[in-house]
Amino acid sequence: MTPKITELARDLRFPEGPVAMPDGSIILVEIAAGRVSRIAPDGKRTTVAEPGGGPNGAAMGPGGKLYLCNNGGNEWYEKDGRTFPGLADRGYSGGRIERVDLDTGKVEVLYTECDGEPLKGPNDLVFDGKGGFWFTDHGKTYRRSRDRGALFYARADGSLIREVVGALDGPNGVGLSPDGSRVYVVETHCGRFWGWDIKGEGEVERLRGGFGHERGHLLAGLPGYQLLDSLAVDAEGYVCAATIGNGGITAVSPDGKTIEHHALPDPLVTNICFGGPGLRTAYATLSMTGKLVSFEWPRPGLGLHHLNR
Repeated sequence: MTPKITELARDLRFPEGPVAMPDGSIILVEIAAGRVSRIAPDGKRTTVAEPGGGPNGAAMGPGGKLYLCNNGGNEWYEKDGRTFPGLADRGYSGGRIERVDLDTGKVEVLYTECDGEPLKGPNDLVFDGKGGFWFTDHGKTYRRSRDRGALFYARADGSLIREVVGALDGPNGVGLSPDGSRVYVVETHCGRFWGWDIKGEGEVERLRGGFGHERGHLLAGLPGYQLLDSLAVDAEGYVCAATIGNGGITAVSPDGKTIEHHALPDPLVTNICFGGPGLRTAYATLSMTGKLVSFEWPRPGLGLHHLNR
């Protein structure tokens, strides 16, 4: 299905991490510019902060602060007005989790490592409303090698970080089920949707798979050349992941039996969030063409902790 879209902003430098704010504005990151921007309802763009590196996923956290996954930076290529990400930047500054004061633009680094292992390329995060957040580390890609990523849990006050599930293949979007009992992660390169039942703070139930691997519940795997990026969950529990190649949003029902694809006019759709009256408006970042668009979603979005619950 192809929704009727409204273009809200253009000429953005690889936008990602949209957050629908109560005043109708959208906060997002421009990864290729190393900045956080606010898009007003009339389309005007203002700079919120300039953390540098590669600000990626964003979420509102405690105290009205914005939390960022910063992947440390990539090389970038431009052709015919379109922007493409490349390999790890020669000026790669290291992966980190950051906290941004929206009033002053001050950027504070919360985490750069876990148990002595540096964060490589933090990508997306979601708050649980219990003082912490789940986040993915996508890793970095080099000419002949690529990091294996992981799912992490951390407290918002900087007092704890824990690797929860390791050895994932390009973990990207992360979200929580409506009742908060399951954490979802999509793997970019193999197009898989995974879910883990949550047992406690930063703890999940592990299922024993083949070759001794410990995995979660496989919700769905997409055929053909369909890569997965960041995600949001709607109020009916559909996991809604931005899809690269077959550009759009792919929504999978919580039982994995229904898969919808909402086509959008950019092969590099990178993220989605919900806002507007009744959370019925979806906002998506079309990164290659540098646009932010909105369209009606068939179900209400899921309210987020520290923002619209």
